[in-house]
Amino acid sequence: MFTLLLGLLSSLPTFGIDMILPSLSATGADLGAAPTDVGLAMSVYLLSLGGALLVYGPVSDRFGRKPIVVFGCALVILASVGCIFSRSLSQLLFFRALQGAGASGPGMAAVTIVSDLFEGAAARARMSNVVFAINIVPMIAPTVGAALLSVGGWRAIYLVPLAGGFVLLGAMAGFSESARIDSANRLSPTTIVVDYFRVLRNPLCVSYILCNAASAGAVFAYITGSSLFFINALGLSAYQYGLIFGTSSLSVMVGTSANKHLERLGGSPGQMIAIGLALSTLMAASLLMMVVAGNSSIAIVVSVMIGVALSFGLISPNAMSGALRPMPEIAGSISAVMAFVQMIAAASSSALVAALFDGRSALSMAVVMLSFCLLAIASYLGIAGQAKRVTLLHEQETSPGE
Repeated sequence: MFTLLLGLLSSLPTFGIDMILPSLSATGADLGAAPTDVGLAMSVYLLSLGGALLVYGPVSDRFGRKPIVVFGCALVILASVGCIFSRSLSQLLFFRALQGAGASGPGMAAVTIVSDLFEGAAARARMSNVVFAINIVPMIAPTVGAALLSVGGWRAIYLVPLAGGFVLLGAMAGFSESARIDSANRLSPTTIVVDYFRVLRNPLCVSYILCNAASAGAVFAYITGSSLFFINALGLSAYQYGLIFGTSSLSVMVGTSANKHLERLGGSPGQMIAIGLALSTLMAASLLMMVVAGNSSIAIVVSVMIGVALSFGLISPNAMSGALRPMPEIAGSISAVMAFVQMIAAASSSALVAALFDGRSALSMAVVMLSFCLLAIASYLGIAGQAKRVTLLHEQETSPGE
């Protein structure tokens, strides 16, 4: 049941992203707006999703995870009803922004609850479940959205987050608060700023955050680049692309499963991150060389997508767990920074791929993907350097005669 709860918490924000994709044209036609303008429904959702994190993080550290989940679910329910009854694009955008702000709370709580209750290998195993849940949604959400669109129109799509909010409210009724709350701590702008400075001044924490974000940037390079390449350059149908995209999402889940298996065999978090980085960088470099040589067939691009997605399943659970480890008492603030930076990396990667797309090849995807892989490696070297310094300091403090 606990694993199911984590899955519900972590998947609620993602459903709001992927499920509306098939409905943009129908929504525009009904509200008298162009499909490109309706695309703002995605932008405002993502902006509010990321911005709200910076508030939820410190609030959850002071008052607990349960209040922000309950508040977030209530906001999702209210906003989803508003989306259903919207009569203009401006109304829809307003309620989509509220929906994103609401979904942000449960999504962040999934990570912090794991940090509250588990440590070491157990925490990394649960974090793999979170990554698994986040990445299973892109496989099914567009199909669910398309089915609801054909049955009840675009408004019916918003019944899913509405139902999800109610289900989570019911689930949280039997959930005991996981955070270790110090009643002496007061929530104020000063303490919020101090907590965020603590996160940014911890080199190990920052290195893990950047490694996770850069790895996500490589994934979003293929998400955006593959869509442009397969649909715009090769002329594949949306259905055909959906099957390809589902395969890559499945690869992330394979990576998280491999992460658990390797851990049982004695693999360390650093080793699994290193394996993931080596695999993703090799795949991205291979794609770039093939594209430059004039060969960017469907099979090659799909293979690279699968490899990079699988590597993210190895990297992300360990990087997320590592970022939370140095300062568990402010896990909410760390999770907020981690998710916020990841969204910036994802948005930057997607924008770069789209801006550099030449209309005929996977070159922009390969270049941006490799760049983010190299950034992830640089961040990993920072992790390794900080870990080595901590070990040396510990040895000096415990060595006899000092």
